Amino acid sequence: MATVSRRVFMKRVGAAGILYLLPSAATAAPPEGKGNKTKKKDHPHSDDSEKISTLVTAGISVAAARDLFRGTGGIPGSYKPLPPGIRKNLARGKPIPPGIAKTRLPVTYMGKLPHYPGYEWLGAGLDLLLVQTASGIIADVLIDVFR
Repeated sequence: MATVSRRVFMKRVGAAGILYLLPSAATAAPPEGKGNKTKKKDHPHSDDSEKISTLVTAGISVAAARDLFRGTGGIPGSYKPLPPGIRKNLARGKPIPPGIAKTRLPVTYMGKLPHYPGYEWLGAGLDLLLVQTASGIIADVLIDVFR
């Protein structure tokens, strides 16, 4: 009988010891060098909203840009579209993707577009881009202007 009660006693003490350790282990901080170290200020895209809000907008609609293009002798359909994967990367606040084929636009056309100091107009496929000259960041994208 003594051996049975000893086993029961050991089981109860063992279970109580495990239950005693579990809550403290669950609330403990991870060891140094482990865990999520990313802070908002260290995140590469944490200041995107600030960067985007300082960029100018095109100041012209897609329809108006298309009409100007046709009015200056531009031929609709003379430009080829970009591959979908590259076109997806043309977004406000992002840099121009490396290796993208930029189209030279007619001088008469560029003269009629709104002018912003520190920005330039570029053609990329069927789209018209307003790009910050110093950084290469896209300020605005007018889609399918040259269609």
